[in-house]
Amino acid sequence: MVISLVSLCAREVVRDHSSSPCWLRWVPRELYRPLLEASFTGCRPLAVGELVQRWPERTLRVGRSRKQGQTGPNRLCVQALLLAVVRGMSDQRCALQVLDLCGLQGDEGGMGDPMGGWSLTVALCTMVVQARARAQRAQRERKRFSALEREKDVKRGRETNGDVASPDDEELGGNDRVKMGSCGTLGEEELITGVRRRMEVERRRETVVPGSGGGRKETEDVNSDVLVHVRADLFVNARSWERVRGALSASGPLKLQCRYLRVEEISVSSIRTLLGLLPRQGLLGIDVRYSSLGVAGLAELLPLLSTFPALNSLRLHYCNLDFRRDQPGQEEALGDLSQGLTQLQELRCLSLTALRLPGQLRVLLSSLPQPLEILELPYLSLSPADLAYLCCSHHASTLQQLDLSENRLDENTLTSIRRLLSQASGGLQHLSLSGCGLTDGLLGLLLPSLGGCRVLKSLALALNPLSIAGLVDLVRMAVRMPSLRQLLYPNPLEDYQPGLPDLPSSAQLLDWPLDEATDINITSSQLNRVRIESGRSDLFLTCDLLNYDKDLVD
Repeated sequence: MVISLVSLCAREVVRDHSSSPCWLRWVPRELYRPLLEASFTGCRPLAVGELVQRWPERTLRVGRSRKQGQTGPNRLCVQALLLAVVRGMSDQRCALQVLDLCGLQGDEGGMGDPMGGWSLTVALCTMVVQARARAQRAQRERKRFSALEREKDVKRGRETNGDVASPDDEELGGNDRVKMGSCGTLGEEELITGVRRRMEVERRRETVVPGSGGGRKETEDVNSDVLVHVRADLFVNARSWERVRGALSASGPLKLQCRYLRVEEISVSSIRTLLGLLPRQGLLGIDVRYSSLGVAGLAELLPLLSTFPALNSLRLHYCNLDFRRDQPGQEEALGDLSQGLTQLQELRCLSLTALRLPGQLRVLLSSLPQPLEILELPYLSLSPADLAYLCCSHHASTLQQLDLSENRLDENTLTSIRRLLSQASGGLQHLSLSGCGLTDGLLGLLLPSLGGCRVLKSLALALNPLSIAGLVDLVRMAVRMPSLRQLLYPNPLEDYQPGLPDLPSSAQLLDWPLDEATDINITSSQLNRVRIESGRSDLFLTCDLLNYDKDLVD
């Protein structure tokens, strides 16, 4: 990558912090961005703080421009940024009104010590609370100063009129002449202030839209004291729940907004309370993990989710949504769940992991008003009826990403899978069939359909019982797919120690030891030879059992 001259110069400028007083006052506004990026790259938290505290533009976005594989900003730099935002609210040189930190979070413990989503959320909430306390202290100081000024003005008015109140007058409240004198001195200034205040009140009253029930007036009143709107992705668990709730419910100079919300291990009532505190505009997705929702709990949350007009992504991972017909009330709860999904007008991404709802896919997906673009159904115990519905549904032709990992496939379901791939061939870009029990024979029948997916970029087939011959056929098909960039394949059966069952499950393939006498690099070399001979240097072949379920999205 070629580094621009501006970037090189910016790195040299921020390298020596002792020289910042010399150049900071003369920096034009168009150079603040490259200087800030150089400060993040070189891990210069002091420079980050000084630049943000004087930020000359209304909007500051940090995090979205990060490229794939690039680590997030250093933890110290992020902390300096947040502290500078609070300090900048009292700095007349700072014009910041919108701080966008969406996508800023990195991997905890990663290279460069980035700040993860959980730590960043706590730091943001702490910043909001501190800014509120600071504003309250400043308001008390202003009131105290105003009271002192009024008292001085009253005394000055008395001295101007040459009257000194006697003790008797003070006990009675002062004579009429003193009162008239003070009114004559302060009346004009107080009158102007009073008129402005009444005009402001009237203006706020006029902002109420007829038929809105006063909702817009409340919004105007709440945002009247907001100096900076902070937009970020929030990560909430049981430990940070109280702090997040306090930050969202606090009114002050900083207003916290959420783009994507991820919650883990908190109850339905806590999630409901959290959704009630979030601003309705701007929430694009919610990810609920390891929370015991149940079918009834999810049906209770869906009406609240429908109040967010821009919501387009819903992810539920290990939320205990077992559907059992022998339990009373399950049919009614499933009906409420289906009805709630119909209200999500903008939903384009649906991810359901390990929810164990066999035979209920039609009930869930047929009620969605818009066709899905991303559908992830791993560990869902899909039945043949589920796959038969999916291949004929209105979602099939619009899918761009499909994950059917850990759903057992056989001769009875292969026809539905082939039809589904045929329907989605024009737009499907990412496909995962890891742990689906695909043997050489099943894969051979599926290869023509896979080859027909002309825009497919990534294909994951880890933890399937395939031999070396089956893998070679797979790579020969992959090199003929011009858009394919990444292929995740399993270790061949020949690499395992003896004793492996004839049709092993994905769990057995994951736990069974590899044969130490077998050189696993031989398989990799053989597959790469096929790739190189076809001239496909842009196709990456990966064998990674530990990371087979990670996103392969570019």
